[in-house]
This record gives sequence, C-alpha cells and structure tokens, in this order.
Amino acid sequence: MSGDDILQLFAYLLPAVVTGAIAFYFFRLHTRNEDGRRRFLLHKDSQKDTLPIRLQAYERMALFLERIAINNLVVRVAPKGKNKSDYENLLINQIETEFEHNLSQQIYMSDECWNIIKAAKNATIQIIRSAGMSETESPDKLREDILNQTMEKQAPSNTALAFVKKEVSDLWN
Repeated sequence: MSGDDILQLFAYLLPAVVTGAIAFYFFRLHTRNEDGRRRFLLHKDSQKDTLPIRLQAYERMALFLERIAINNLVVRVAPKGKNKSDYENLLINQIETEFEHNLSQQIYMSDECWNIIKAAKNATIQIIRSAGMSETESPDKLREDILNQTMEKQAPSNTALAFVKKEVSDLWN
C-alpha cells in the first residue's frame, strides 16, 4: 500500500467517522432528553397522587394545632374533679394523645415543619406545667392562670399554624 492509497483510504474514512460521531452525539442527546421527559412525567404523576395525601396531612396537623391552642384546649377540656394536678395531667394527656394520633403525618411533611409542630406541642405543655407550679389550689384557678399566661404572648400553636399555612402555600408554587 502506497502513501496515496493510505491518504485515499483516510479521505473515505474521515467523513464516515465524523458522521458516526455526530450521530452518536445526537443519539445520546436524544436519550438524555427522553430520560428527563420520562422522569418529569413520572414526577408529575406521583405529585398528582401524593398531593391530596400531603394536603390531608397538613389539614390534620392544622386541626391538631387548633385543638392544642391553650384557649381552645382549656375551654374544651373541663376539670373532672377538684384536684389541680389531676387537671394539669388531663390537659397534658389530651395534647399527648392528639399528638400520638397524628404521628404518621410526619412522613408527608418537611422535617422543619414537623420540628416546629413538635416544638409548639412541647411549649404548650411547658406553659401548662409552669402554670401548674403556681400557688393556686383549684382547677378553675389553674385554667385562669393558663389563660392569663397566653394572653400576654402569642400561643405556640399559632406560630406553628402560620408556618404550616406557609408551607402549604409553597406546595402550590
């Protein structure tokens, strides 16, 4: 084989290699686009299925926060006896029972939202406990003390509820 034959072979081979490289590039680009489109459609379908479940979880936690709001809780749960500590324990038990009933909702929420809800629950319990340390003896006076403490500042459940509402509005954006 002479130098001219090699040059002629290279001249025939070069366009085929260039065409093959371009075809490979476009095939790879097309495959990536198709994968992205399939992932988008799958994500869109899963969003369509999970969005109602997530909204239901946020609704349940909003209801929980409304139920443990100090003013709602104290009005809804009346003392059953004359012992202040029994009433304090009854209020705390109501909060804990409500919370345990809604534990599974955390899988549908962000960690930040769930932590804020837990903090609101714990802060509400802390308000009840601190009011229970007062010198009052009757459960009715304890109710007053608890309500007076929350009149001075915003209830923790209201702060958490505002965050839940913000997070739900972010779901639509």
